[in-house]
Amino acid sequence: MISGTSVSKGIAFGKALLLKDEKILINKKNILKKNIDKEIQRFYIGQKKTIEQIKKIKEINKKKISKKEEEIFNSHIMILEDYEFENEIIYLIKKKLITADYAVNKIINKQIKTFKKIKNNYFKERANDINDIGKRLLKNILNYNILNLNYIKDKVILISKDLTPSETAQLDLKKVLGFITELGGITSHTSIMAKSLELPAIINTYNVTKIIKNNDYIILDANDNKIYINPDLSTINLIKKKNNIYIKDKKKLQKNKNLPAITLDGHKVSIFANICNLHDIKFIKKYGAEGIGLYRTEFLFMNRDNLPNINEQIKSYKYIFKKNKDNPIIIRTMDIGGDKNIPYLNFLKEDNPFLGWRAIRISIDYKEILYNQLKSILLASIYGNVKIMFPMITTIEEIYYLKYELKNIEEELKIKKKKIKKNIKIGIMIETPSAAMMIKEFAKEVDFFSIGTNDLTQYTLAVDRGNKLVSHLYNPLNPSVLKIIKKIIDDAHKYNKYVSMCGEFASDEKVTLLLLGMGLDGFSMNSSYIPQIKNIIRNNKYKDSKKLANLILKQNTLKDILNCLKINKFK
Repeated sequence: MISGTSVSKGIAFGKALLLKDEKILINKKNILKKNIDKEIQRFYIGQKKTIEQIKKIKEINKKKISKKEEEIFNSHIMILEDYEFENEIIYLIKKKLITADYAVNKIINKQIKTFKKIKNNYFKERANDINDIGKRLLKNILNYNILNLNYIKDKVILISKDLTPSETAQLDLKKVLGFITELGGITSHTSIMAKSLELPAIINTYNVTKIIKNNDYIILDANDNKIYINPDLSTINLIKKKNNIYIKDKKKLQKNKNLPAITLDGHKVSIFANICNLHDIKFIKKYGAEGIGLYRTEFLFMNRDNLPNINEQIKSYKYIFKKNKDNPIIIRTMDIGGDKNIPYLNFLKEDNPFLGWRAIRISIDYKEILYNQLKSILLASIYGNVKIMFPMITTIEEIYYLKYELKNIEEELKIKKKKIKKNIKIGIMIETPSAAMMIKEFAKEVDFFSIGTNDLTQYTLAVDRGNKLVSHLYNPLNPSVLKIIKKIIDDAHKYNKYVSMCGEFASDEKVTLLLLGMGLDGFSMNSSYIPQIKNIIRNNKYKDSKKLANLILKQNTLKDILNCLKINKFK
């Protein structure tokens, strides 16, 4: 049995199909001057063929991928058509007298090295995209056969060193049961697609392509992050029973998805969805969300070459607001920086970007972004029950400034006789210890709070969760993190302010009763987790969850807290 990093839940049983990438043999011999035009023509033929293939992949898979995934392929085409990219290759062929494949290989490797040097997950993932494009282009120049994953004959579990976005999008969901890769990142495009396609997937498995052979019988348990290779009959039967329970429970939970999150003794909380794009809207109704607790607008700004204009933003916001007209929608202003960079903004290299220029700091400094976004939200506000939330607030001065700017834009639109919603509620993310200590002061200026546990944990513990040397110390169940969460909730309630949580912690079923007992008013999460969280709340008593919270908050070590949670397991 082996394990890695589970990125998309589910259990799959089937034979392994090992995808071993064919070694590309580059011709590094010099060419004669008379053959320059011939090599340039080879490049152009390969380029055209590659663009046509990517367009075809995008078109074939249009119905099963979201707008965000579609943009991945658009960006691949843009790279292939890029004037500088093309010119660099032509220059090498002419001046260095080398083959088209050697010139492409040189430029691709140069770009990959450049991206990998940047200490940022976003750019490291883009290196994978360049690698994907480069391999396809080289194979087309050299007339290699390219594997078409749309035409897999039997039902299989794919085993690969890595799967590129273009390969993932080709997967025939009737034949591909799941996939396992040696490489990959949680934030990679491939992982995003796995979730979107609802395929069980485990990545970061050490040497899996050397351990698993073609036609090995595999159990891919992405629920427990376990991979079984040629298991015995008793193990197969055991996991099949587990899978039947998992499927049955999912169906049962779906039947009660629209019931309110009310405890057995009558305490109600709100359960909302986190969304990134227009594609996520369909899951809100499917999984029974009561509204949108976090609309991550930064994804409007990503996978493109320039800032979205006001009309583009209005169109997106209007669509989302109209689709959820009767439910509350919390729209967060752009939260970039840290591990979410935008190349066209020309970020300066920072030694520690999480402690640098990010989120609201960028919006305040880059006034065009803030002005256009607030104006767009206001102009679309008449179409829904919208609230505005600002990320990464650390000082009261930031709130003063943002409220002042918002009021000025409201006055400007009023003079122009534009219709906007009046008295829009304003909230802030609590993501730093400094913000947690200022709830009393913030409560006089804002209407609600949302706890962002991903950053709050990182900043409270002084742990960079992306640093392998210290990532084991990152845990929101650390006593200090729990105490600071409790303080935020209690302080907000003193001033009758609503407190929700939109970090990953909110969807962790192991801590649902703990957070409930701590007094949290609302949970916001990826839509697919909602039925299970509702079920836990509906089958327990609020008074019992308060006892559990009181017990856990008295513990001084992470080990003791984990033991308490095991003993007091939810129903």
